[in-house]
Formats: sequence, structure tokens, C-alpha cells
Amino acid sequence: MSRTEEIRNALQHVFHPTQLDVIDESEQHRGHAGYQEGGESHFHVVIRAEAFSGQSRIARHRSIHSALGAALIAKIHALSLDVDAP
Repeated sequence: MSRTEEIRNALQHVFHPTQLDVIDESEQHRGHAGYQEGGESHFHVVIRAEAFSGQSRIARHRSIHSALGAALIAKIHALSLDVDAP
């Protein structure tokens, strides 16, 4: 399973989002620190879910990191998040 699929599956399972886009932006970082041949090192995630309603930005980001887990986070060089309630 690709990292993109791992991210998508973990977030879908925990948050049941109304919108979930997992975008591999690795190619934009070719030649920069953390780039891995074959991609899947730099991601941008757009997620909308009721679970984020009333949470601060920090709390939302922490819940995403928790849902992904330390093992998956360790495989990713960069993760940018656009997190909100629908």
C-alpha cells in the first residue's frame, strides 16, 4: 500500500470526512532536503470533518498526527494540512 493510501485510509477511518484530498507534492521538492526518489515524501492534505468542529487549529493538527500514527509520520518528510469542519 502506498503512503498516499495509508494516509487516506487512516484519516477516513478516524474522521469520516465530508472532503478528503491527499496530494503528493513530492515532485515539487526534487533536489531539496527530504526528497525521496519515487515520491511520497511531501504531502498536502485537505480534510473537512465534523470532528474538527470547535477545535483550535493546534488541536486539529494534533488529532491528524495522532490518527496517522508515529510510524507513518516518520516516513513523511513534510505534511501540510488544511483542516476544518464542513
